[in-house]
Amino acid sequence: MTATKEDIINALKTVYDPEISVNIWDLGLVYDIATQPDGVVITMTFTSPTCPMMEELLDSVRTAVAAATGMPVRVDLVWDPPWDLSRMSDAARLDLDLTEQGW
Repeated sequence: MTATKEDIINALKTVYDPEISVNIWDLGLVYDIATQPDGVVITMTFTSPTCPMMEELLDSVRTAVAAATGMPVRVDLVWDPPWDLSRMSDAARLDLDLTEQGW
């Protein structure tokens, strides 16, 4: 199965942060997507290194992307650069009622 970057992004949009109810793509948690002959590598972060749902979300990312691509998935968790509100999509900001004046 040949997956496109769009297929992978659509899969990532099905994974929601349970505390915020916004998907991880629109939250800006995904920093990079790389497709390689032997699988997909997702580079991502979290809003906090103490996120209590970290392992569950990482498993959800692997599962969703593997289902969409039919390929093995590795998730590289990084903390640099640190996540901040500017990484969120406009849609996520609207969903969370964050206006430019509020952040």
